[in-house]
Amino acid sequence: MFVITADQVNSRELPDAVSATIAQLASEFGDSLTLPPDRSAGDEVQLLVADAAVALRSILLLTRAKRWSVGLGVGSIREPLGTSIRESTGPAFIAARTAVERAKSKPTRFALETEAGGTPARDTEAILDLLLLLRGRRTEEGWELYDLLAHGMTQAKAAATLGITPQAASARAQAAELRAEAAVTEGLVRLVARLDEEDE
Repeated sequence: MFVITADQVNSRELPDAVSATIAQLASEFGDSLTLPPDRSAGDEVQLLVADAAVALRSILLLTRAKRWSVGLGVGSIREPLGTSIRESTGPAFIAARTAVERAKSKPTRFALETEAGGTPARDTEAILDLLLLLRGRRTEEGWELYDLLAHGMTQAKAAATLGITPQAASARAQAAELRAEAAVTEGLVRLVARLDEEDE
């Protein structure tokens, strides 16, 4: 199981973003979440996910905003589950807490911890860090194209929507490393899923 804990950056100086982020996560992932996202502390969001792809997509959504330190905990959950995040516990929650505290001192503001620990977790975190660094360099124009393609548009249709030529869209996709992100994301889903299997 995957627990994601996100702690808002500079929460004492910036407006509270927890409620809006909970609504965004619920809208984006809905029934794919094992338990609905919730405020686990004053400035924290926490969610419980059983699917590795959904866990990774949640992490990418949170880190894109650059407003959160994000920790992924992988491991077992105490059964039976509570009716909410706040009523649930287990090693995956402890791992997520350790991860988010470590994330606060990292450039990517992301860290991963597993119940079992070991090299596979460190390797997966390192690859995910590279993806986050790549995404962190993406321009606003690159994100515009990314969002259109992510919602099912073809590159030609996205180009027309943006009012640019197909050649310009292709150049923008290359500069944004969209193909590289798609390839590494597929591999990361498999690596994250394997971490969960190893902790069972």
